[in-house]
Amino acid sequence: MSKFRTREDLFLDTLIYLFLIFLTFITIYPFLNVLAISLNDAIDSNRGLLGIWPRKFTLYNFQNILSDHQIYHATMISILRTVIGTVLGLTASTVFAYVLSRKDFFLRKFLTAFVLITMYLNAGILPIFFLYRELNLINNFLVYVIPGMVTAFNVIVVKKFIEQLPDSLVESARIDGAGELRILVRIIVPLSLPILATIALFIAVYQWNAWFDTFLYASSRESLSTLQYELMKTLQSAMRNMGSSSVDYVQSATSQMTTPQSVRAAMTIIATAPILVVYPFLQKYFVKGLTLGGVKE
Repeated sequence: MSKFRTREDLFLDTLIYLFLIFLTFITIYPFLNVLAISLNDAIDSNRGLLGIWPRKFTLYNFQNILSDHQIYHATMISILRTVIGTVLGLTASTVFAYVLSRKDFFLRKFLTAFVLITMYLNAGILPIFFLYRELNLINNFLVYVIPGMVTAFNVIVVKKFIEQLPDSLVESARIDGAGELRILVRIIVPLSLPILATIALFIAVYQWNAWFDTFLYASSRESLSTLQYELMKTLQSAMRNMGSSSVDYVQSATSQMTTPQSVRAAMTIIATAPILVVYPFLQKYFVKGLTLGGVKE
């Protein structure tokens, strides 16, 4: 291969880099624009033409949302449900997937088919609500973590990954006298860290962003309100205030206030920031977990 690059090569590389820079910009621009709106004066934001940098910098949008003490309590509930839900969901999915991956398990095909059916059939909201009520899960913190412990998608993904591991490792451990639990903890789990980290990220994102289950099953108990549900109520309140009177938005330049647009932007940043902080630590496992499933030896 020649060590010298021709003009055609340099021109092609330049086009590729320019395209990648453009693609990166249009990907992160919406988030930067939302961040600029959240840090900009609410009335000034209504003028439009706001790019990725605030014209009139202010933290009032965040201060207005975070001034409500219920937000802090709701944040703790969201953190608890995310941590507990992720740990329980990952544990249950891993154990169930390991059982289904064992070829000598006589109910393997039946349970696998049963799990797949649940991906396509759903009883609906009302039957699920009545079931939760009979199980005393309504207005109970457990309604956040127990129903989502085992999901068909997570189980199938982990099962497929475990099935790709060499059977000789399990057989050798059994010859040495290891039980199923020890094989799972000492062999399967360490080798499955990429896919487990991927599933953990999926579960954590779902738990953190969930608000509809709070609305359905825990809305009458304020102590179980989550951050996403509180932010949704804040946005609805801002929309109602906007429709009440347009005169309220004509104030002096020294006064500060919020608009539905500024509230929505600040809410988006508050809800997204924790996931953005956690994702870089799981990125390498996330990418590896998604790619290994398609590699065949």
